[in-house]
This record gives sequence, structure tokens and C-alpha cells, in this order.
Amino acid sequence: MNGIRKTVAAATIAGSMLIGGVIGAAIYSMSVISASAATTAASPSPTTPSATTSFVSNETAAHEATESAAREAQENAGIRPTVP
Repeated sequence: MNGIRKTVAAATIAGSMLIGGVIGAAIYSMSVISASAATTAASPSPTTPSATTSFVSNETAAHEATESAAREAQENAGIRPTVP
């Protein structure tokens, strides 16, 4: 009877380890998939012009009507605008 109990206990432990491993792998793969989906769905970041490129002001009437006086002053001074 002692040998049967040891065998049943060993089988129970091995089975629970196997099931736990399968469940753990499934949870891990779901988290990797969701993390991958979250990072690839992000919109690309806007490119920032380098400091060496020359600034050219947009002087169209439609653009000029929407810009602030501070931005216009920066454009007129030949500075890349830092204000909206």
C-alpha cells in the first residue's frame, strides 16, 4: 500500500507541475502578444528637424491668420518657432 501511495503522490505532483507549466506558458504568451500589439499600434513620432537645416517661414495667408504674434516675431527674426 505504501508503494501505491508514493506513486499516486508522485503522479499528482508531476501532473500539477505539467498543468501549471501549460497555464503559465499560456498566460506569458498572452501578455507578450498584448504587449507587442500595444507597441506596434502606436503612431510614429513626428520627426524633428536637425539644428543644421535652415528655417523657412510659411508666409501663406491661411497660415499667417492662425499664428500668434510671438510665433510671427520668431519667424521674422529667422528663428525656428518654439511657440504655437
